[in-house]
Parts: sequence; C-alpha cells; structure tokens
Amino acid sequence: MEIDEELCICFHVSKRKVIQFIRVTKPTKVSQLSECYGAGTGCGWCRPFLQKLMEDQNPESTCLPRQEDYAARRKEHRDRLG
Repeated sequence: MEIDEELCICFHVSKRKVIQFIRVTKPTKVSQLSECYGAGTGCGWCRPFLQKLMEDQNPESTCLPRQEDYAARRKEHRDRLG
C-alpha cells in the first residue's frame, strides 16, 4: 500500500493521515485512532492494520497489502458481515 492510498476505506482515511495522527497524538490504545477522521469505526476491516501501524517504530515502512488486494479482501469481509 502506498502512503496516500486509503487505509480506512469506509471513511477514506489514508495511510499518511493515520501515520501523521500517530506521530502527533501518540495514542496508547488502537481505539484512539478513531479520532483520526473515524478510522476503524466503520466495518472494522482496517483495525488490525491500524494496530500494526501504531505498534511499528517506523510506520512508513510497515508492510501492508497492495491496494487492490486490500480492497478485494475488505469486500469479502463486508460480504460476510451481510
């Protein structure tokens, strides 16, 4: 996933916005990332990826799936939710 691609597809929050939010606010819990334009509060698909970014010492280099794969897997997730 590139830096300006959407990490939270529900609320159109990019990886860059999340990383900047983490740098500035230094959240201690993943749930606090919801304050970043609602990230993680929609379908929930991005929550594990948000946690991964928060836990990584260098989130810019955190390996996340390519955008196409990410979006396809998220669609499968949403389809399971009904």
